[in-house]
Amino acid sequence: MEFGPDDEIDADGPVTPYRQLAGILAARIARGDWEPNRAIPSEQRLVQEYGLARSTVRRAVAVLAADGLVFTVPQRGTFVTPPQ
Repeated sequence: MEFGPDDEIDADGPVTPYRQLAGILAARIARGDWEPNRAIPSEQRLVQEYGLARSTVRRAVAVLAADGLVFTVPQRGTFVTPPQ
């Protein structure tokens, strides 16, 4: 299932919230909301923006990292991976 950059989380939907968030964030990266090597919003900011638990946001970011869309620098944040 594909998600748009402006979609909202549907807690009762068939897709888990962390997968929905990962799809939304991936769409925002593809749209260019964040430039390569620039930080995406912090976990806390994403928690507030989407109304999700921190663990849910963390799982969504882990999916993006596993897909190669972002990378995390400890104590600095999560950044958009530059194109190959």
